[in-house]
Amino acid sequence: MKILLIHQYFLEKGEGGGSRFNEMTQVWSKLGHSVTVLGGMVNYTTGKKPERYKGKHYFKDNDFYPNVDVLRCHVSESYNVNFLGRLWGYFSFMFSAIWGGWRKTKGKYDVILVTSPPLFVGMTAYVLSKLKRVPFVFEVRDLWPESAIDTGVLKNKFIIKLAFWFEGFLYKRAKFINVLTPAFRDKLIEKGISPEKIRFIPNAADFTLSEKLSDFDGVAFKKDLGLENKFVITYVGAHGVANHLIQLLDAAEYLRDTNIVFQLIGSGMQKKMLQEETVKRGLDNHVIFRDPVAKEDVFKYIMASDMGASVLKKVDTFKTIYSNKSFDYMSCKIPILLAIDGVSRELVEKAQCGIYVEPENAKDIAEKLREIYNQSEKLLKMGISGHEYAKLHFDREKLAKEYLGYLEEVAVK
Repeated sequence: MKILLIHQYFLEKGEGGGSRFNEMTQVWSKLGHSVTVLGGMVNYTTGKKPERYKGKHYFKDNDFYPNVDVLRCHVSESYNVNFLGRLWGYFSFMFSAIWGGWRKTKGKYDVILVTSPPLFVGMTAYVLSKLKRVPFVFEVRDLWPESAIDTGVLKNKFIIKLAFWFEGFLYKRAKFINVLTPAFRDKLIEKGISPEKIRFIPNAADFTLSEKLSDFDGVAFKKDLGLENKFVITYVGAHGVANHLIQLLDAAEYLRDTNIVFQLIGSGMQKKMLQEETVKRGLDNHVIFRDPVAKEDVFKYIMASDMGASVLKKVDTFKTIYSNKSFDYMSCKIPILLAIDGVSRELVEKAQCGIYVEPENAKDIAEKLREIYNQSEKLLKMGISGHEYAKLHFDREKLAKEYLGYLEEVAVK
């Protein structure tokens, strides 16, 4: 089967971040299927375009993985400037990916798969499905525009109305819609989408890297980082508005008399502000910032930590999501500090793999950390419990094969 995947944030090889489809496509290719990816040129956490893409509208990376080719399509470098810049970044990819998919990819595809956000990539899939006479499948990784509205990013009433219309237009025309959480499925049914049209392949744990690092000496690595005798809580991911990492700095103020250290790995629009706040508050001994690192190296930092943090802004929309960071922590047998209510909380409590703290409640975060950080046996048990639960319910390879079955069903029809 030949699959055309449209994913604006498809990662570079070894790049840290949400690697859901980097891992999925490798499983599909090993099973003998061919995948062409239309990906963007701008890194979604840094908002920057790598030097090798500058001055180019398209960049072909053939054999990205065996049987996986990637066509990088133009994204405006205004992406990380402000809201209008971000919006133009979305539209510029939409237009360039339509042209790239139509004129710069060869052969006939059996199915088109598009993953959102941003929502606008759905129009790329729709247009290409018409031009190539191929059905398309729409994946919802985030409830947009709800999340943009709740976080205050999207305020213009006309654009909000347009976004909801656009969402409905795409849902009706997709052959089926994949959602990442049960709450997403419920929301789509509330919007009038038939339950028979909805599939559920969630985010998952990639055990290949953690198993590859089974002999990794986390204690030595921690010592090399100068964090020996520290209780390290690592956050990996974007430093943006939605992540609201300022709550970890607020909690650190209550924990000055402890050896607890928050280690924040990644980049984003709010990173500079967070660094300035850390210096201003004199929290240098309790909050450490690191630049984004390759996926394999990210796992080393996680495995050398005492807990992994999954945090988001306190808005209702985020009660519907699974944090993909949590699955990385589970695969590494690291207990989770969770500041996300809703389905993520249900998952962590059911798996008994961490502690829930109220989002944006610095006092609650600090008090619960004080209760747990000296209980090494309990933390160890949480880490093992999370690993076993993820292995049973969220194994990436098993879910990739299940997803493939759905795509084959669409292709046959």
